[in-house]
Amino acid sequence: MDAFWHFAKRMTRYRRLMIFGGLCALISAGGMGAGIIAIKPVLDTVLEPGHQGLPQIVSEWNTAEDGFLTGRISQSFIDGLPTGAFVAVAWMMGVLGILTLIGSLANFLHQYCALTIVHRTIAMIRREAYDRVLHLPLKTVVEEGPSDAISRVVNDTEMLGIGFVAMLSKAIAQVTKGLAALIAAFFIHWQLALIAIVVMPLLAVIIRRLGKRILRASTGALTARAGLFRAATEALQGLRVVKVHTTERYEAGRFGKINKELLHQQLKIRTARALASPLVELMTVFTLGGLMVLAAKLILDGNLDKSVFFSTLTALGIAAASIKPLTGLLNDMQASRAAAERIGRLIGQETEPGHDAALPKLTRHHERLVFENVSVTYPGQTRPAIDDISLTIRHGETVAFVGPNGCGKTTLLSLVPRLFDPDIGRLLVDDSDIAKVRVRSLRRQIGVVTQEVVLFKGSIRENIAYGSPNATDKDIAEAARRARAEGFIAEMPQGFDTPVGEQGLTLSGGQRQRIAIARAILRDPEILILDEATSMVDSESEEHIGAVLKDFCLKRTTLIVAHRLRTVLSADRIVVMNAGRVVDTGTHDELLERCQLYRQLAAGHLAGLGSDAGVDTRLDQH
Repeated sequence: MDAFWHFAKRMTRYRRLMIFGGLCALISAGGMGAGIIAIKPVLDTVLEPGHQGLPQIVSEWNTAEDGFLTGRISQSFIDGLPTGAFVAVAWMMGVLGILTLIGSLANFLHQYCALTIVHRTIAMIRREAYDRVLHLPLKTVVEEGPSDAISRVVNDTEMLGIGFVAMLSKAIAQVTKGLAALIAAFFIHWQLALIAIVVMPLLAVIIRRLGKRILRASTGALTARAGLFRAATEALQGLRVVKVHTTERYEAGRFGKINKELLHQQLKIRTARALASPLVELMTVFTLGGLMVLAAKLILDGNLDKSVFFSTLTALGIAAASIKPLTGLLNDMQASRAAAERIGRLIGQETEPGHDAALPKLTRHHERLVFENVSVTYPGQTRPAIDDISLTIRHGETVAFVGPNGCGKTTLLSLVPRLFDPDIGRLLVDDSDIAKVRVRSLRRQIGVVTQEVVLFKGSIRENIAYGSPNATDKDIAEAARRARAEGFIAEMPQGFDTPVGEQGLTLSGGQRQRIAIARAILRDPEILILDEATSMVDSESEEHIGAVLKDFCLKRTTLIVAHRLRTVLSADRIVVMNAGRVVDTGTHDELLERCQLYRQLAAGHLAGLGSDAGVDTRLDQH
């Protein structure tokens, strides 16, 4: 099924509202059709000399051959009607005014119902799309880029909503009015009306071909718009780097290139949209012109009444006027089909495994963590990031992972909260394969503090409590105290309610890091992952954070990725990695004795740390 119609079916959830709105559209169109039919008696009354007014009009209806009202009106009712041409016209205009008022009210109710259905349906689709993004495997989001996903959730759903409004609100109103006018034309003179609709198939072909062109160009435009969003987000979020490296021209050029592609696609859409309306208008004028010539011949020959011709021509003109905006609405629907396909592909992607309610929950970690022959290869890469690693870590043990950049330390630790799944092998927590338990029960036991702290726009309180919705103010304050964050929080003008800027840019690096540690403390995890947690702060902040972590890591399984030797020395065991493999494991002294790579790493880190006499002596001996 076409993606557009697949999502359009969601609107049937509001079936009663749709039926009521459809009835209102029919009432509105019916009032207009009645007004068109009333044009003929008004013209007869005005143009025919000696016309008796309402009695004559109703008598003609009562005596007409095969008429709906033939023989159904009593003569006494006809005799009681007021006479006079002016009175007849006034009465008919009054009735038409009432019909117009009813039609306007019905039109309002139809638009109200249609827009309500569309906005609620789009909100539901947008939420579903966002929920799917949150539950996609991290590898998928990394490959395709978060900006593309955001563009589909925000921009593409908005475009889909434009198509829904065009269909349910505007197109139905135009179609019902056009049909009402066409029915009125057939009612007045079916032969002329039949000639006029011969042009319909040709119009359908033109609209279809232009619609296909719009669909192709809209797909390209949406892709380019996602690229614009990505380029702008990357440049503005990294604006400090852009300015320091004086790459403003480069970023402007990159944005301009994508913007040029978007313009190219939009100009394609422009051509198709610009052609549609004039072509329909041209064919309508030629059709009505042909009817004028034919009608003139019939009137001159005495075979067609003038009032019948003018009434039919008015009805056909209104029908044509309804078709003209319909082409633009159909183009809007074609453009939104491209958005629907992109949203459909997003929602159709498989979610990350481990959320099946039938899976058992993982019990509280208390024994060991085991990497069993695990290997990971990133898409498009030939060399594995993790290559056949087997490792056992006891509960409560602090293990530091060291190695050159790109050796696989972060990737290995990302397997623990199941951000990635190994291509080969498995990871066990207390002899339970984490691939066979609920992923939420696993992640609730894990606290993570990384070098790039992620804070959200909100208060300090909300950022500490992130992921712990049941935490009380007392719990939050205690977590901040243990993270040694209460001092700078107390100095803030609003304390815990102080707003945090986007990405936490209103706080220093050390302050952001301590808030992140407070967040981890509040979760009370059994497994703590520290990914270069102190690599981006100054020495004073590192000292504070180191003291906090030393207390917090007690009786917890702690996995540390560190580039500073001071952090490594506090570990119970050190794992040395290189090229995705474990080179050696042991204590600092043991590794200095036997591991050449570790000695090189330690010597490099000492150069960055300054003097540490005890370690210097041990290194000099080797």
